[in-house]
Amino acid sequence: QVQPVESGGGLVQAGGSLRLSCAASERTFSTYTMAWFRQAPGKEREFVSIRWAGGRILYADSVKGRFTISRDNANNAKNTVYLQMNSLKPEDTAVYYCAATVRNWGVDFTRPMAYGYWGQGTQVTVSS
Repeated sequence: QVQPVESGGGLVQAGGSLRLSCAASERTFSTYTMAWFRQAPGKEREFVSIRWAGGRILYADSVKGRFTISRDNANNAKNTVYLQMNSLKPEDTAVYYCAATVRNWGVDFTRPMAYGYWGQGTQVTVSS
């Protein structure tokens, strides 16, 4: 069972960068589809990016060209998914969540209900 743990959030000025990490101790982690969502105060949780187990990647239009999702499947104890965030804007301020699912097809992966495993979230605040 995957238990994602996020890290890397913080306070940054507009135009700056942050890299979020999502670690999971699970020997079959490489077979999971991993995604990032975010939730701003008073708003619904929204899709940010996904990396399918097979390598396909998708981004929300709002972050395309600024954010990059990547995955470290090295044969070590902590398998990690990253979200590199560049050119940050105040509207990127939110709690960012890492999500995982064993599914690789057949559902709408941009919806939170597609995922069975969630991290605790990490706060990202972008000041203007």
